[in-house]
Amino acid sequence: MNPLIDAAQLSALMCAGTAVRVLDVRWRLDAPDGRAAYRDGHVPGAVYVDMDTELAHIDDPADGRHPLPSLPALQTAARRWGLQPGVPVVAYDDWNMMGAARAWWMLRGAGVPDVRVLDGGLTAWRDAGLPLERGDVRPAPGTLRLHEIDRGVASIDDAAAWPGHGVLLDVRAPERYRGETEPLDPVAGHIPGAVNLPSTVHLRDGRFAGPAAIRDAFASAGVQEDTPVAAYCGSGVTAAHTALAGAVAGLDVTVYPGSWSQWSHTPGRPVATGPA
Repeated sequence: MNPLIDAAQLSALMCAGTAVRVLDVRWRLDAPDGRAAYRDGHVPGAVYVDMDTELAHIDDPADGRHPLPSLPALQTAARRWGLQPGVPVVAYDDWNMMGAARAWWMLRGAGVPDVRVLDGGLTAWRDAGLPLERGDVRPAPGTLRLHEIDRGVASIDDAAAWPGHGVLLDVRAPERYRGETEPLDPVAGHIPGAVNLPSTVHLRDGRFAGPAAIRDAFASAGVQEDTPVAAYCGSGVTAAHTALAGAVAGLDVTVYPGSWSQWSHTPGRPVATGPA
């Protein structure tokens, strides 16, 4: 199944009366709380999802900046969002589909069979001339049952060993990978053996590139169809975006959710710098 849906397709589903749960996952580094923007205008029927409290459990810096929440916590959040068995889910945001990709990756891993991301996000919806709704949406509690995210997720030890049998992608900006700057975490650099492939290479004018272009980008980092590939970023959000790009291109990408924010807070973990 295509993990993306465009604005016209989503609008057609909604106009036809097809049950679909839309999630607004607005989050950016410079604006982590997107609730005010959500209330000012969102896709009709969309429920706001809080990245920091519902798609992560922020507590100990040693776990990283966006560690995965517990299953009970994610289950509670999903039911607040009104998720029901058999009802497809569409996530979107207003920042290159980063937050939406995190929701997609987690829900898919937790057992939601039909979850997609609005390609182009809220900008694409607006550009199509489609209406917005103001205020909060509070659906009836959902009954969907999730399970632990036990596939496609890597631990810190998995990430350390990954370059020995596959390709570990560092999907941050090149200057952060090289260790020239680090605005958020205590140490600059990258996991030894990781290859830099910034997440932005998969986008064209705010939407995902086609499958062939994405496969070419992965190939430039040494990833072929049978290559085990994992991705990390600063805190595990952008890495999920790369996993979504992989899904668009037919590639399975494992995510290391602790990412550099966990690695750099863990004593004894080696750090590499430079372009290679």
